[in-house]
Amino acid sequence: MSKVKDFTDGKIFSPLVKFIISIFAALFLQTMYGAVDLLIVGRFGNAADVSAVSTGSQIMQVITLTITGLAMGITILIGQKLGQGKKKYAGNVVGSGISIFVVIAIILTVVFVTFAPSVASFMNAPAEAFDGTSTYIRICCAGAVFIVAYNLIGGIFRGLGDAKTPLMTVFIACVANILGDLVFVGIFNMAAAGAALATVLAQAISVILSLIIIAKRGLPFEFSLKSIKFHKGLTSQIIKFGAPIALQELLVQISFLVIVMIGNAMGIVPSAGMGVAQKLAAFIMLVPSSFSQGVSAFVAQNYGAGKYDRAKKALLCAIGTSLCCGVCMFFLAFFKGDILASIFSTDHEVILAAWDYLKSYAIDCFFTAFLFCMIGFLNGCGKTTIVMIQGIVGAFLVRIPVAYVMSKIEPVSLFRVGLATPSSTIVQIIICGVYLFFLSKTLFKKEETTDAPNHELCDAEA
Repeated sequence: MSKVKDFTDGKIFSPLVKFIISIFAALFLQTMYGAVDLLIVGRFGNAADVSAVSTGSQIMQVITLTITGLAMGITILIGQKLGQGKKKYAGNVVGSGISIFVVIAIILTVVFVTFAPSVASFMNAPAEAFDGTSTYIRICCAGAVFIVAYNLIGGIFRGLGDAKTPLMTVFIACVANILGDLVFVGIFNMAAAGAALATVLAQAISVILSLIIIAKRGLPFEFSLKSIKFHKGLTSQIIKFGAPIALQELLVQISFLVIVMIGNAMGIVPSAGMGVAQKLAAFIMLVPSSFSQGVSAFVAQNYGAGKYDRAKKALLCAIGTSLCCGVCMFFLAFFKGDILASIFSTDHEVILAAWDYLKSYAIDCFFTAFLFCMIGFLNGCGKTTIVMIQGIVGAFLVRIPVAYVMSKIEPVSLFRVGLATPSSTIVQIIICGVYLFFLSKTLFKKEETTDAPNHELCDAEA
């Protein structure tokens, strides 16, 4: 039987960091899906095929990130129930989660398969790539059940404190995706359709493998087919926790699409440079994103167990470690950004433009070390509404306006435009910091009244 990774006792630093490393590896491999599709189609296809996969994968990324955000509701609630010692309720959480995600899978499949051409038109897909874009979206969304199932299962495993199993399954799926691309695109010349088919089959393999593992190991709580229904109270809690995170992810992605539009208006070189930099930034941001997910699961268990002091110490440990990673990412992006950009382009002007934009992202590496850990802490406590609010404020009241203003200053500088991102992060840190200050007072009062003191320290302090 699968065991719950108990984060409520023992050391903090080592288990937390190991958990985060596994999450990072899984996220990295998942991000490689779109990159591999693009690289192989670029090798065997033409410009229209590349455009089709690029545009289609952007749509799928938005869908996937939104579903991942909603799945965090399951991660948080499972962690809290296990921390409270209510294993029976954890099984009902899974049942409610399955019910919710079945509905989502059906809606996604019907809407995007039916309206794929309309979506391609909305994205202004070039005429030469229009059919390929529509086909890519239609095939990927025909397999939406696997996208949804993968994120549902991943949310369950993270709630159990298990990040290694999702890592193993996504690694196998990534290898399957590469092989599928080589076969469908390289041998059968199926272009964008082949890339989409390879992606769907790879995700199907990941889901099937995960289900086999669950069947063999079992779950550490009571669960049966009777558990699969909309449990009153639990269903609303999953939505309450997950919906704000999903909405935030959706709106943040939209804000970055707006910034891309601003870059497009600046000219062909800035547009291309920003595009390259955004691809690199997606990988850079995997580091703080991993800390956010890891802290969420860790804190959820301790919040459920009433060990608020331990949860706070986990936050401090995570911020310190994330900041060390941020320093490394800053050095790489700020001083070696031209080398990174040359991976995706051979045009000297485009490389310099991408490097210019990356320098502002490098600065943001310091601030995201704080922000993403704070967001993870708040998510783990179930305070997802404030997470949504700070995300919307940062995206639409700071990031977009600052980017627009900076784009109008002569001479044109992508570095100045890029400063919109760290500017937004600073405002978001202030919002989260103020909320955390008052939340911390409330939690410590609650811990004192429940007589549940906790004296564990980071490994370095022990």
